[in-house]
Amino acid sequence: MFMMEAMDDHEEEFLSLRLAIVTNYDHERKRKRKRNVVTPNLSYSSDQSCEEGKIFSLLQIREQMLKLDHNIKSHATHDEEDGKGLHLIHLLLISATSVNENNVALAIENLCELYQNVSLKGDSVQRVAAYFADGLVARLLTRKSPFYEMITKTPTPDEEFLAFTELYKVSPFYQFAHFTANQAILEAFEKEQNTNNRVLHVIDFDVSYGFQWPSLMQSLSETATNANRVYLKITGFGRNSDELQETETRLASFAKSFRNLVFEFHGLLRGSKLVKLKKKKNETVAVNLLFHLNSLNTFSKISETLKYVYSLNPSVVVLVEQEGSINAHNFLPRFMESLHYFAAIFDSLDDCLPLDSAERLSIEKNHLGKEIKCVINYDKENEKCARQNCCLKLETVFLQYVLMEKMVDLGFLKEMMVKLFH
Repeated sequence: MFMMEAMDDHEEEFLSLRLAIVTNYDHERKRKRKRNVVTPNLSYSSDQSCEEGKIFSLLQIREQMLKLDHNIKSHATHDEEDGKGLHLIHLLLISATSVNENNVALAIENLCELYQNVSLKGDSVQRVAAYFADGLVARLLTRKSPFYEMITKTPTPDEEFLAFTELYKVSPFYQFAHFTANQAILEAFEKEQNTNNRVLHVIDFDVSYGFQWPSLMQSLSETATNANRVYLKITGFGRNSDELQETETRLASFAKSFRNLVFEFHGLLRGSKLVKLKKKKNETVAVNLLFHLNSLNTFSKISETLKYVYSLNPSVVVLVEQEGSINAHNFLPRFMESLHYFAAIFDSLDDCLPLDSAERLSIEKNHLGKEIKCVINYDKENEKCARQNCCLKLETVFLQYVLMEKMVDLGFLKEMMVKLFH
């Protein structure tokens, strides 16, 4: 990702998206079809009641949008459809700028028009615009507002699991990252197999549902025999004890299918004090940092984690992160980078799942939509939405760590770390 100097540069960047490339924006607006929607009443007796009334009317329009069970269809040409996509992006940019400048009236006006022209079952630009509009509405509201929880309602653990499972099935992003990371771990293990007693200890700082590790188990099993088994231990940090228990059960069940593999899992709560881990003599230690450093919202926490990683004396460190930096003190660049990133993901889902797919709706509502609202509002909900909260590029973080701690040289980093950006 990158930081843009001005709004014009942002809009020019989005012209490269498949979502919208047009030159006939004014012509498209004149031909825009009329729809039967709720029109907000903008006349009130006081500033406070006026603002509350506008927000209530905005939420009425949003509710009507959510009740739509079909795509917003039209007989427009391809160029006209592209024009409508650019119009939605334009409305989002104006809305985001208005929210940033605390111009509530202008923000609501454009958000009303947005909700009238989007659908959760529409094309990719309609869908991504709907979730970004929700994020902007949440930013307008205070946490004490009765509507704030409605907008930011989080999915249940089961809904989150199903959404991520479906995304993992259809999208190559996570699978490719896991495959490449596992390959690096496997190579480190095989390089030391004459001295490591065939013991591999993986320390996963965000084990989540454990989807990364079945393929590694299979690869390890292919190098082993019943008489010469491989010992795999995973120390995994997770969000809560229930999720850790489910992950352990899932991985242990899979490991039973390999008679030449001995498996052990040790779960630790994420955020718990980093303790000295028990290690077997000469074991190969692999540290797995998938989407972890960007969840640490201060440089001191990143530095503490890197110190801990170094103390483990690992044979390999695997780092997987979304490339880029998101400035906690500058809302508009964060909004633009996030819109660019999620627009590409929503666009890619069109190639994998049909518009009426329940799986696609689950992915976007309970996983991507949640992340969108988090990244727009993480400075309001810092404890919940720290995922995108890293202010420095990872290259800068490691460089500063090297200079400050004077414990690791650049050669060590190049040799011991695999960097994957997506």
